[in-house]
Amino acid sequence: MRDIALFTGSAHPELAAAVAAEMGTELSPTRVSRFSNDCLEVQLLANCRQRDVFIVQPLVPPVQEALVELLLMVDAARHASAGRVTAVLPHYAYARSDKKDAGRISIGGRLVADLLETAGADHVLAMTLHSPQVHGFFRIPVDHLHALKELATHFAGEDLSNAVVVSPDLGNAKPAAAFARMLGCGVAAGAKQRYPDDRVVIANVIGDVTGKDVIVLDDEIAKGSTVFELTERLKELQARSIRVVCTHGIFAGDALDRLLAHPDITEVVCTDTVPLRGGPRPGLSVISVAPALATAIRHIHEGESVSALFSH
Repeated sequence: MRDIALFTGSAHPELAAAVAAEMGTELSPTRVSRFSNDCLEVQLLANCRQRDVFIVQPLVPPVQEALVELLLMVDAARHASAGRVTAVLPHYAYARSDKKDAGRISIGGRLVADLLETAGADHVLAMTLHSPQVHGFFRIPVDHLHALKELATHFAGEDLSNAVVVSPDLGNAKPAAAFARMLGCGVAAGAKQRYPDDRVVIANVIGDVTGKDVIVLDDEIAKGSTVFELTERLKELQARSIRVVCTHGIFAGDALDRLLAHPDITEVVCTDTVPLRGGPRPGLSVISVAPALATAIRHIHEGESVSALFSH
């Protein structure tokens, strides 16, 4: 069996180091430099020949820098005669560009998938894609993980008899229902409409939330506009308490500070798929996905089922 070589870019080295520690191995070194004309250059400083190469790089701000760095690393591994190259994408930012909802608009999710294949990726390991159809944008094998099990462990031992999981929209209702089954509680969903000027309106909530301890579940939170709008509806419907849970805590601008300062939100829970700006703070819980990624990498390397990781 081929040896594993684990590399990381500069997007989230802390997560990659945690994955390596879970695997009982070391990160192989990488050198990233910049030419005088501002172009990036990447050199993998470990042998790749006939090795099973995994490159950990979430697409996080600055997203374009992270993407080009990843493409160059994949290209370097391919031209170093790697046996197989797997791009490990804890966060695939371009997954939000997944449809043509206006004239002459690009579909970035598909384009970036093509770029990864062209660069030389043989395989992709991703976590919590924004929508299921993004999986189909790739012509190479994709293993799509979710962090529901990891997020559910945060609530272990709590009395959830009065809890309900609420999805901000119907598109996220299926993961919300799966999360609710893990927690043993009910589920509800918001009727969301997003307007071209990025304004979000949630006209109603489908399901019973009155007097309930609400756990809002979303795939990612950037500016937080959806969560704030949903919180207003939940308070109008007299929810007893509100906690916010997501996989990808992007928290653009002052979104996290506003969430933590909101009088009706008692806690924010996210994973470490993206680096947390500003470090830990009261009211915020961060769950590591390093064990899940490490286990998936082992399964891929050894030719075992990855879907078995989702058995509850």
